Amino acid sequence: MTVEPGEFCAVVGPSGCGKSTTLTLVAGLDRASEGTVAVGGQPVTGIGRGTSFMFQTDALLPWKSVLGNVALGPLFRGAPKKSALTDARDWLRMVGLAGFEDRYPHQLSGGMRKRVALAAALINEPSILLMDEPFGALDVQTKAIMSNELLTLWDQSKPSVIFVTHDLEEAIALADKVVVMTAGPGTVKAVFDIDLPRPRGSVQEIRFGQRFTELHHEIWESLRDEVTRAYARTASVSVAPATEGVLS
Repeated sequence: MTVEPGEFCAVVGPSGCGKSTTLTLVAGLDRASEGTVAVGGQPVTGIGRGTSFMFQTDALLPWKSVLGNVALGPLFRGAPKKSALTDARDWLRMVGLAGFEDRYPHQLSGGMRKRVALAAALINEPSILLMDEPFGALDVQTKAIMSNELLTLWDQSKPSVIFVTHDLEEAIALADKVVVMTAGPGTVKAVFDIDLPRPRGSVQEIRFGQRFTELHHEIWESLRDEVTRAYARTASVSVAPATEGVLS
């Protein structure tokens, strides 16, 4: 699996195939038991600069304000406090949260917390942005809004993005290419280039286009077998002990 500079790559696959593990390997949060992981041609040996990670759950500090959470990255990197706070205010404005700087995470909606997390990831000007189902817990309308905002912000600095999702429509709407992983142990089964023109416009509208439908069909044909295989495997594991108990 190769992601080029400035490329938006979505990764799909059945649960348990290693999608999230792939992100932690790239980030240097985990070590590969086999094979190699390289960034810019150099092996990943630990957590490096230039990589931001947006997790499934909100990785916000509940005791810090919205402004304080977004300013953390620059402060950790040694930026002067005044400069970090100024940049944090700018990013909160860009994600539509001007006026909420002094609020705390528990005072925000789920979508607003995701905007804070996105600002906190992008304020560091990463060359690599890792996103692990960042919008999975949001309602459909908020998810669509966040997807549009992500594309707008990504287009400004063009970091390489690895975006893990279970939502195939989301993957096609956002990405330059979609990687399909096999049921565990996960390997790359197929790579599909998404030839939808950019700028994409509203992700809600492009889903109705003919080419989008064709891509969805092609990728689902590859993904469906892996989802079925993974489900059959987990079903047999969970049913077997109960069956043995009945027979005995």
